[in-house]
Amino acid sequence: MSRNLFLSITNFIRNLESLFLPHGGHPPALALAGFQHDHSPKSSTEFSLKQLIGDGMLWAVPKHRRSVEKRLKRKFGHPEYNWKPLREKRNLRSCLQCGHDHEMGVLCPFCYQKVLKETELMQSKIQETLGLDPVDKEVIVLYEGEKAEQSTDDLKNKRIVEMKKPRPMWFTKNLLQKSTQQLSETKEVKPSDLA
Repeated sequence: MSRNLFLSITNFIRNLESLFLPHGGHPPALALAGFQHDHSPKSSTEFSLKQLIGDGMLWAVPKHRRSVEKRLKRKFGHPEYNWKPLREKRNLRSCLQCGHDHEMGVLCPFCYQKVLKETELMQSKIQETLGLDPVDKEVIVLYEGEKAEQSTDDLKNKRIVEMKKPRPMWFTKNLLQKSTQQLSETKEVKPSDLA
């Protein structure tokens, strides 16, 4: 095994030397008994990828599939030596809106699916009404009975998309407000929280 490995490495190096160094490179400084070193110059027309790679060695590739028993021992340990039992999760919380359980620090998946479906409905409605043209104006999504509440000045120079259903209770209007504020004209700085 080690002799085959050594031969394949020497063949690979010899092929690299013949490819990059003229006349096959320098003779080896340390000659091993039983190994024949061929330093005859080869023409560039004989070069091929098969000649460069030789037998083809694959490094760091598993030869055999890891069995189920070994995988389970790595995951749970061995009862006599190192046992890693399943631990209960203590970071579970129940959602305040829907009551489903979820991990702490993670959004409730049930509520997130509701938001995702509503967002997809809004996107499809926007695509139906406005098409795939570039958006040059602000787009406002209005639900049933909301147009009367908006003033005409607010709706001026804006593209309106109407949804034919009432607004969900969890989807409040302030979720659609812009988070950035316009820069003020005045240069005065007013202190806050003086009391």
